[in-house]
Amino acid sequence: MSDDPKSRAVPSGRLSRFGHFGRLAGGVAGGMLAEGARRLADGERPTLRGMMLTPANVGRVADRLSHLRGAAMKLGQMISMDAGDMLPPELAEIMAQLRQNAHRMPPQQLQQVLAAEWGKDWRTRFARFDATPIAAASIGQVHRAQTRDGRDLAIKVQYPGVRESIDADVDNVATLLRVSGLLPRALDIAPLLVVAKEQLREEADYVREGEQMTLFGRLLADAPDYVVPLLDAEFTRGTVLAMSFVEGRPIESLIDAPQEQRDAATRALIALVLRELFEFGVMQTDPNFANYRIQSETGRLVLLDFGASRPVASATIEGYRGLLRAAMAGDRDATRAAALEAGFLGDGAIARHGAKLDQMIDVVIGELRRPGAFDFSDRRFVGALRDQGMDVAADQAAWHIPPADILFVQRKISGTALLAARLRARVDVRSMLEDYLSPAG
Repeated sequence: MSDDPKSRAVPSGRLSRFGHFGRLAGGVAGGMLAEGARRLADGERPTLRGMMLTPANVGRVADRLSHLRGAAMKLGQMISMDAGDMLPPELAEIMAQLRQNAHRMPPQQLQQVLAAEWGKDWRTRFARFDATPIAAASIGQVHRAQTRDGRDLAIKVQYPGVRESIDADVDNVATLLRVSGLLPRALDIAPLLVVAKEQLREEADYVREGEQMTLFGRLLADAPDYVVPLLDAEFTRGTVLAMSFVEGRPIESLIDAPQEQRDAATRALIALVLRELFEFGVMQTDPNFANYRIQSETGRLVLLDFGASRPVASATIEGYRGLLRAAMAGDRDATRAAALEAGFLGDGAIARHGAKLDQMIDVVIGELRRPGAFDFSDRRFVGALRDQGMDVAADQAAWHIPPADILFVQRKISGTALLAARLRARVDVRSMLEDYLSPAG
């Protein structure tokens, strides 16, 4: 067992991982009993939610999911990106901890994984291999290394047991979040669970990710604002991805940068989304902030992690084009019709909540048609959308599951908007959109 406080072995067997969920449930239940007793002693009338969502229980959930890594941790991160401002504060806190608290494998476990992929003498192939990872995320950790012939590499090593545990982990986390009351009843995550399993299976295939990284390198070869690492095929395997090491600092380090730097980085992020959707027909659909870095001297964006890349159907592309055209023209009826045709909305929601949906459409139209730069730090419109949207979502008869393709694309758009808000950027999004919405666009 490692003495490193940041190093924890990843449970790799199904029984072992199930046991962790069981211990988590027991710990949360014990915390509830203790909190209930404390409140009764203080003369309070305890509520189920109040007993469940104590700081201690919130910490237990975040810590256990962080220990499990893999699908358990990834699902939490996906929920925080997709739901964003709709999460209750307690769940938002868990997700924030999950983004920050990934543990790394202890050296012995790392050695076992690499020996299985490269052979027991793998170290002889490197002039240097840093045992301490430079990054640790939900399904793998990244090490810096240098080959005997001088290639400077970043090597992503997948945690053991990730691929085999995807379906069970996703189902267990979903059950835990529902039973614990950490998710509002009005928030239907069933479509997200299907998407999460599919995406995680693709992300766990590092050979596929290497192919996608190479594809994006070709697609962006003419774009000086971006840097894509180069695949190193010699060391890439199903659970090990090797690529050229590219210098850069976290994109969030721009938070205190001058306004023009924050605006330029955000403009490049939005331009990338628009090119992916309307030009490439393929999109990297995981907008996790850690997937972007910034080069201090050049201001270029370093793009990382292409496991969630996928093609975008032509019907989805035209659906977004039609929806945006109608909204930019300020036509509420056409916007509603385009949203229905593309699959964003269902007939039941329009029939039962037409007035609320029209109010939401008016909010979106107003924001899109606002002249000049859009101020992403101004989030007042989100509250109006959330209030109306939660009312609609609470009506099970109005529930509608959009096509999976839209769920993927919308996740990228929403995550990019959240990052833009974090950077407090101001960008003329309207002018950027117009280039793609003309009849010949």
